[in-house]
Amino acid sequence: MTLDLGILARPAIEVAPLLLGAVLGRAGVLLRITEVEAYLGPGLDPGSHAFRGQTRRNASMFGPNGHVYAYFSYGMHVCANIVCSPDGEASAVLLRAGEIVSGIPEARMRRPTARSDRDLARGPARLTLALGIGLGDDGADLGRVPFELTLPEHPAECRNGPRTGVGGAGGGAEYPWRFWIPGDASVSPYRRHPKLGVLAP
Repeated sequence: MTLDLGILARPAIEVAPLLLGAVLGRAGVLLRITEVEAYLGPGLDPGSHAFRGQTRRNASMFGPNGHVYAYFSYGMHVCANIVCSPDGEASAVLLRAGEIVSGIPEARMRRPTARSDRDLARGPARLTLALGIGLGDDGADLGRVPFELTLPEHPAECRNGPRTGVGGAGGGAEYPWRFWIPGDASVSPYRRHPKLGVLAP
């Protein structure tokens, strides 16, 4: 199934599990998505960048669905999200991990420190490196070159739990919006955030 904007027009917590098993491609590398996290908009999700409204940094979250929201995490790494919901309603799915299914040599050139193929995109910063996603891709259309997104024909088996690395009011069991394919070797380990009040995505 190719990119269906009707599916992505839903809130991120509905879209997130549907993205498991989807194949995201960029510049010759294809990745099967195995782990994601959902984030909602203003006043709805204390863990979201959009909680306090639109800013220059998070503007892509408020834009049309089917686009990329890319941002710097801790000033070191780029993380990538798929924007959901109708235009103007901030909602996004953070891409946390995946399996490289094509273009492994290219991904290895970008991730030379990876110990194995399963680690090439095991974590949000590793995923963006393996695919070559940078801040310049913020706002990019996933339906246009160099991107492509193919949704699975059937929903993948999934589990859900608290989001990784989200502290303060947006963390914990009240927000079980991390979704993953159980038993998949590429899924990243769960880590609680030791600090309060840290927003991510």
